[in-house]
Amino acid sequence: MGGFAWRRAHCGVSKMMTRRYVQPRDSCGPLNQQARNDIRRFLLAVRSYPDRVAQEPRITFEQHLSSLFAAAKPDPRRRGRP
Repeated sequence: MGGFAWRRAHCGVSKMMTRRYVQPRDSCGPLNQQARNDIRRFLLAVRSYPDRVAQEPRITFEQHLSSLFAAAKPDPRRRGRP
């Protein structure tokens, strides 16, 4: 059987044999959580931008988004201080 005909005849078999459930690694958990938090902040920025522009007409979306990220991340210089 030639290349194309062989692939066509065996395509379903190879797909069935290679489909497996891959469980996410524990080490990816914090990265996934960080990505989810970033996505939530971005969507919050999209929803809240019109109200912010109404208050501050010259603010760009990038500035608005950056302010939300800055507000959510602690200042590393303040670590350990009350």
